[in-house]
Amino acid sequence: MTGKIFYKLIGAVLCLLLVALAAVDYLATRVVESTYQETLERELSDKGAMLALGLAQGLNLRDGNIVGAFAGKTRSRLTLIARDGRVLSDSGASTGQMVNHRERPEIDAALAGRVGSARRKSSTLGVDFLYVAVPVADGALRLAVPLAEIQGQVDAIRRRMLAATALAFLPAILIALWFARVIARRLGAIIDYAAQLARGNFHARLKRTGTDELGLLEIKLSETGEKLEGMFQELEREHAELEKVERVRKDFVINVSHELRTPLASIQGYTETLLDGALDDPNHNVCFLQIIRQNTERLANLTADLLTLSRVELKQLKFSFASYNVDRLLEDMVESMSPLAFRKNIKLTRVESGGLVEAFCDSEAVNQVLSNLVDNALKYTPAGGEITVGTRILSGLPTIEVFVRDTGIGIPADELPRLFERFYRVDKARSRELGGTGLGLSIVKHLVRAQGGDVRVESVLGKGSTFIFTLPVEDLGMSEDSDIRTQLTNS
Repeated sequence: MTGKIFYKLIGAVLCLLLVALAAVDYLATRVVESTYQETLERELSDKGAMLALGLAQGLNLRDGNIVGAFAGKTRSRLTLIARDGRVLSDSGASTGQMVNHRERPEIDAALAGRVGSARRKSSTLGVDFLYVAVPVADGALRLAVPLAEIQGQVDAIRRRMLAATALAFLPAILIALWFARVIARRLGAIIDYAAQLARGNFHARLKRTGTDELGLLEIKLSETGEKLEGMFQELEREHAELEKVERVRKDFVINVSHELRTPLASIQGYTETLLDGALDDPNHNVCFLQIIRQNTERLANLTADLLTLSRVELKQLKFSFASYNVDRLLEDMVESMSPLAFRKNIKLTRVESGGLVEAFCDSEAVNQVLSNLVDNALKYTPAGGEITVGTRILSGLPTIEVFVRDTGIGIPADELPRLFERFYRVDKARSRELGGTGLGLSIVKHLVRAQGGDVRVESVLGKGSTFIFTLPVEDLGMSEDSDIRTQLTNS
């Protein structure tokens, strides 16, 4: 590619130089020819004036020998013409063969007392001449030089000028070769870079080689490459996000369908059994109705959790942020959950923080987070176990930690990374048996992040688990509307 550009550039430069050389040749030839003829006319006029002075002093130019001698000395053809136009003597032809010259323009001017000149073909010799005539006492004296001789002198001068011009153009050609090579290299690099962009290689960069127009083009192309790379990366991210969203959507539909199918099938089966005659069976009808009610409550809980999760993810959940006493929030939660813990013979306690601990949060959202975590702990803590809630102040950080610790069955380490995904259960059979929807921990994650915090879990299998979430102690500028980025549960 660089070679083709180089040859095209040097070809264009050479064509320009040839055109310039032709123009110089044409113009210089005209100037030289005109200047030479004017100089020659002056020389002939001066020679004629000297001969006219000789005639006035008695020089006999009617003698053919004398005329021939002076013609040789002056290197011109001499002709003496009388006032009536008759040729009295001529160094190049016999006077008897020559016509009357009274009407010749140069003779007419000389007879009028002026120096006359003309260029034409001689009717006697048939050769083109330059004629110069000067006035003398008896008529006119004319000197003539063949134009072929003039042209020969002009051609010689022209050849010398062309040779000198060609030598003068030699440095220009060398500079043009260097210039063409540099431009070809730069244009080749630009074309190669454009080809890389066309092939989708947006990581390549074009090296800047100057500050001229080509340098500006290199800068703009590099900026274009950077922008294309950014756009391509953004498109890749969006494509990945779309694939992730589509995968989540499919998983969500599958999970919801699966979660709804079980209670609906149970409700349908027991309802059909009651309608087929079990309604009159006192030993089973109440049991069947209780099962139907349990599955109905399960559907209601699932629907409520889905609605809450959807409102948070779609940023439709309104928050009322303010500074709250976290110990008071924990105390209210413990009081509301204590009856359930008492029925399961589980000890639910709150650890005193030992001072005023405030968080900038939404109290209802924090209460829902705590309720979901404590309810989850109650489900997986056996009778006689203990659940502890409390807070920790993090030194040097504008956040506090709230923890819910239980002495339950614990969670395997390989299950922890997916624990906060929607519908993910460690023990699916046990979770459904306990009435869980599989959405509680996912709701916890989204509600905590919506308030500027984060959540994590620490667990030892067979010894219990500790769920920890953070809350800011001051206003982080969170919007009253949920302004969080949607967190995909499988990310």
